[in-house]
Amino acid sequence: MIGLGSIGKGTLPLIERHFKFDKSRFTVIDPVDTDAKLVRDKGYRFQKVALTPENYKNILTPILSAGEGQGFVVNLSVDTSSLELMKLCRKLGVLYLDTVVEPWPGFYFDENASAADRTNYALRETVRKEKARKPGGTTAVSCCGANPGMVSWLVKKALVDIAADTGTKFKEPKNRKGWAKLMKKTGVKGIHIAERDTQRAKQPKPPNTFWNTWSVEGFLSEGFQPAELGWGTHEAWKPKNAKSHKKGCNAAIYIEQPGANTRVRSWCPTPGAQFGFLVTHNEAISIADYFTLENGKKVSYRPTCHYAYHPADEAVLSLDELFGAAGKVQKTLHVLTEDEIRDGTDELGVFLYGHKKNAYWYGSQLSVEETRKLAPNQNATGLQVSSAVIAGMAWALENPEAGIVETDEMDYKRCLEIQMPYLGPVKGYYTDWTPLDGRPGFFKEDLDKNDPWQFRNILVQ
Repeated sequence: MIGLGSIGKGTLPLIERHFKFDKSRFTVIDPVDTDAKLVRDKGYRFQKVALTPENYKNILTPILSAGEGQGFVVNLSVDTSSLELMKLCRKLGVLYLDTVVEPWPGFYFDENASAADRTNYALRETVRKEKARKPGGTTAVSCCGANPGMVSWLVKKALVDIAADTGTKFKEPKNRKGWAKLMKKTGVKGIHIAERDTQRAKQPKPPNTFWNTWSVEGFLSEGFQPAELGWGTHEAWKPKNAKSHKKGCNAAIYIEQPGANTRVRSWCPTPGAQFGFLVTHNEAISIADYFTLENGKKVSYRPTCHYAYHPADEAVLSLDELFGAAGKVQKTLHVLTEDEIRDGTDELGVFLYGHKKNAYWYGSQLSVEETRKLAPNQNATGLQVSSAVIAGMAWALENPEAGIVETDEMDYKRCLEIQMPYLGPVKGYYTDWTPLDGRPGFFKEDLDKNDPWQFRNILVQ
């Protein structure tokens, strides 16, 4: 296991709970040894080292080649190249899983790189190229956390619900094209990965600190990337600073402004209508790509897809402080542990809109109180991620020669079957809300009143 941050600490006890393995060969790698005792007390090896382009092969190859049986790399780190680790694992016949396409250090904050070069689209394309170059072979699961990851499984379950509830005649699809046809048939125009984190810290956030319920470094990295979204065929308008990509799958666009400073209108069951941050995520691109239909070389259908994230209040305050200080990152970066959280829920789901029943949210409503009963060393946000890692690992062990796969391509029923016990209430909610509700109000707005679900109406301008 590479990485012993908040997600690594939460995943470790779940690996022990769900899998049998040679304990003498279990190794955790992290450049910081603050929590090394947690690993060593269990009888596992801890290696304090930062993996780099120069040393990762020499460090990992002996660990993964020694002894009998097949190895498994669970990559939960930052500042390590997912692609290079994936390629090494597949060369060695070792199973692999990560939660994000992570680059080597320097990618996210490279001032000499163009906005297009710093996107998740660009990172995903490197994995797609490797998959095309070497199809099949040892399984490597790309981007299998809560989001990206679990939400791709939720989209399929939500789509089946909508098809059934709208009286759409269908047989559950068996392949990618079948799923795209079903989504088009139901009339879905787009999908928000709609999340509201209401977990509250016991103490108020001090000045010059960034508090979050999951990796601060991870949040800052993606927050400073351009806002990105899968771009649907129903869209009739683009922001002036929106750009398309010149190469690749062409399923997404990016906006030349940071995602953590870009807001959209969305909806979650508990708060109802809310603002979310349009932070770039791999699933915004992969879901839009997966559900694309083509007629020859022309795209005949694609849903819009993007993240609409309202983090914990402490994280929102942290972002306001950061951007208010001209982007200066705070001195102290801290992930709230379950012991530091008073109460609250991470409501994470998929919001499919534009169909006959207007809009449907389906997802996990996991509270920190229930999290404490289910698993140690994590808050609600963490358990949604770590349980998806476990589901992905189980699927990889059951499908060891599937090649490089994204979660959109995996058996959603099997993965949710494994993960569901850790997600708290998992429910679906229909709503009549649209982004036009309560508008234009006191001030004139440039709205598309003919189609409430245009991105023009969703983006907060």
